[in-house]
Amino acid sequence: MTMLGHAGLYLETTAGSILCDPWTSPAYFASWFPFPDNSALPWDRYACPDYLYVSHLHQDHFDPAHLRERVGRDTTVLLPDYPLDDLRGALATLGFTRFRRLPNGDPVELGGGLRVAITAVSAPVDGPIGDSALAVADGSARILNQNDARPLQAEQIAAFGPYDAHFLQFSGASWWPLAYDLPARAKAVYGRAARRNGLARARRFIEQVGARHVVPNAGPACFLDDDLFDFNDLHGEDHNPFPDQSVFVDHLHRNGHAGAVLTVPGTVLEFAHGQCEVRHPAPDPFTAFQEKEAYLRAYAARARPRIAQERRTWRPAGTRVDVLTALKDWFEPLLRIADHICAGVGGPVLLDIGDLPLVIDFPAREVRRWNGEPCRYRFRFERDLVERLIAGHQVDWVNSLLLGMRFTTSRVGPYNEHVYTFFKCLSPERISYADAWYAEPEAPSEFIRLDGWEIQRRCPHLRADLARFGEIRDGVLRCRMHNWRFDLESGRCLNAYSHRLTARPAGDA
Repeated sequence: MTMLGHAGLYLETTAGSILCDPWTSPAYFASWFPFPDNSALPWDRYACPDYLYVSHLHQDHFDPAHLRERVGRDTTVLLPDYPLDDLRGALATLGFTRFRRLPNGDPVELGGGLRVAITAVSAPVDGPIGDSALAVADGSARILNQNDARPLQAEQIAAFGPYDAHFLQFSGASWWPLAYDLPARAKAVYGRAARRNGLARARRFIEQVGARHVVPNAGPACFLDDDLFDFNDLHGEDHNPFPDQSVFVDHLHRNGHAGAVLTVPGTVLEFAHGQCEVRHPAPDPFTAFQEKEAYLRAYAARARPRIAQERRTWRPAGTRVDVLTALKDWFEPLLRIADHICAGVGGPVLLDIGDLPLVIDFPAREVRRWNGEPCRYRFRFERDLVERLIAGHQVDWVNSLLLGMRFTTSRVGPYNEHVYTFFKCLSPERISYADAWYAEPEAPSEFIRLDGWEIQRRCPHLRADLARFGEIRDGVLRCRMHNWRFDLESGRCLNAYSHRLTARPAGDA
């Protein structure tokens, strides 16, 4: 296996090769760059894989420019079994024609002893309506490429193992709390919790999989624009939500995981019969971590012309867009078919777009000028960026604008999942799928007993097994997988407005 940077992997077996998630182009309006820099890799060597696996459509995994220019079309694409065909359609637009959709979680023989399984997750909160993990075995080794998916079908994953190596995300991919209008002290408190929770969550995945070796990947990106540079974790600050690979490896070593491996783009890992041989591309490969600030400033200087070029594309050619009319025409038909999402948001959301304050009024199902009423949720966007989204009809603003963190936001009260679901579902197909998800939540089919309570076995948030990850204290259930909490008496979620838990005192009829 050759590490290609971020979530990029190139797997070579006697039965064929698999290219996974190659990413080189600046993402999210040139906010994210691969860290460490992977531009010097011999990309022609990875241009003709037998199989291509793109885990999902986030821009740091699906890189259209790279796939168009540097990957041959004769490859067979291994597709996750997503309910929507957005990923296949995007790849077909680039000229790929050979697709093999894998049934969710089921092992498939590709020939020559090469066996794979793709676990797809497809809740509205999973990536851009879908994320996935890839398991591969060739008779000499088994690996799980989880990247930044959250696969919770523990039985299916375990059945494919035992694993020689586990590749997974460990660092933040969220604008919380850095993009929020919060005092610096509050940002530090929330950032410290986000960093701690992210590391602990990744460690729980590792313990669940039980692989001999653990390789952190799929993050973090680095921020090279002057406006965003301070988002980088330059000195291992405990309040920065973007710890790097070396931080996570140290964290694992301190917690007893001796098999954690630090890599850089170009590192080769050879797995065979329980052993792992590691070859780095240079005698001193870890400069990016040991001298991080100097490394990133030099990287930023190299990237500055590319960022300037990207900025010049943000304002569409011609006259300015009539943003209010465009968003009314686009959003209002979606609001009319989003019954459960509109009810879940439950109020107006304010968009400050340059000097134009607009409201998405979810109860009234309309887009209009703000009339001064209080709004629980507020976003401030650059007008050029919004006009660019309109011109390109970008149906996922999370996967284009929000992850890039070129905005600010505020809220009163808890996080509301429905707000962000709307922004990633700006097409009739996506909004219909997501609204149906909320309309027909998975009914609890199995209950467990825990500390005097009968509770549904699966967490309402992302279906974690509460028999393993649930704990009760002072009438509150906490799911340790993602730290979501539920009041047992009422079933109300204490983190957000989006979920309810079914629970009753043990022994009640």
